[in-house]
Amino acid sequence: MERTFALKGNVIYTPVCGQLELRSGSYLVCEEGVVAGIFDALPERYQDIPVEDFGEKLILPGLIDLHVHASQYAYRGLGMDMELLDWLEHNAFPEESHFADPDYARRAYEIFTEQLKYSATTRACIFATIHRPATLMLMEQLEQAGLPCFVGKVNMDRNSPDTLRETTEESLSETRRWLEESSDFHMVRPILTPRFTPSCTDELMDGLGVLQREFGVAMQSHLSENRSEIQWVSELCPDTHFYGESYSRFGLFGEGCPTVMAHCVWSEEEERRLMKNNGVFIAHCPQSNMNVSSGIAPVRTFLREGQRVGLGSDVAGGAHLSIFRAMTDAIQCSKLRWRLVDQGDSALTMAEALYLATKGGGAFFGKVGSFEPGYEFDAIVMDDAGLPTTRVCTLDERLERVVYLSDGRPFAKYAAGKRLF
Repeated sequence: MERTFALKGNVIYTPVCGQLELRSGSYLVCEEGVVAGIFDALPERYQDIPVEDFGEKLILPGLIDLHVHASQYAYRGLGMDMELLDWLEHNAFPEESHFADPDYARRAYEIFTEQLKYSATTRACIFATIHRPATLMLMEQLEQAGLPCFVGKVNMDRNSPDTLRETTEESLSETRRWLEESSDFHMVRPILTPRFTPSCTDELMDGLGVLQREFGVAMQSHLSENRSEIQWVSELCPDTHFYGESYSRFGLFGEGCPTVMAHCVWSEEEERRLMKNNGVFIAHCPQSNMNVSSGIAPVRTFLREGQRVGLGSDVAGGAHLSIFRAMTDAIQCSKLRWRLVDQGDSALTMAEALYLATKGGGAFFGKVGSFEPGYEFDAIVMDDAGLPTTRVCTLDERLERVVYLSDGRPFAKYAAGKRLF
């Protein structure tokens, strides 16, 4: 497959949070899977490379989903009148128990992978279930689809149904075996995934810390999503000062362990300080926070503090896989926070939301999420011809209409320098 080529069209990206770079009718060059640059005219050294001319279509960096549960895709849109802990008991746990059946897991993950492939998302951090064979099955499907994702076998050894709980020893041995078997993949990488502190004993967390240091893998979990959850953690871990310490004391909270924590709605100053110092990524999941009544995360505060922030769909807490939808939800939630909670917290702009959806979250994967030279070539081509209007729109206005009005399905999609469709 050709790894050096150019796309021609209207190129839009955010090199700095809040700053849109707009390049109309330009050439975006991919050289050996990496962005070489954006040019008004194709340089002489690239005169012989293939050029795909997309005319007036918009070319954006691929979107990043920092938090999604593949195993929950079947029931998105259900149980949206429950709070988090009740929702887990009634929806998440019964559904995830089905993934012990390989045939069910295969069919469910085929649906998820197909939907993810044809979405605007090029990379994602994904929760599977406790089941090692099913998790490997998901990784195989994503690899075949050409999607460079992180996928985690979930760990749970307490406070969960009998059908969805391993012993500590079983959880650690199955995780070790899964990590060893994951070395066969090239694009898809394993990520340690203790579901959250209430479902993981100290012994399990300690063992996962050992595995992290041995295999050098990343880590993902949930943090300070819901007030009831935070209270529960304080009861389970009375020697901690805040929720994040229940991970950090085992070496699972940034620093030498690349970490994504979903939500952080109620993270107080001391917890946020440790997150910033350790380089922990925050996956902001606005739709899920609304659906399960968690609250409104202080995203403006995160940005002001210099936190590392991206967006997550959090299917099925979030009902939509689209990160365009996550962008609009993030903007709207920030307006409510500004109006109702903290008048000093100004609302997000479209340029800031696009940054979170691309370069902000993409940084967890390395040099991903931008069209600056040296970045991995992830791109989506959006056709707004199906959004008719009498207005003559500027490029930034066309972007806004695509984010708010389109079905989120790209005309073409590239990940790590390869065209997926």
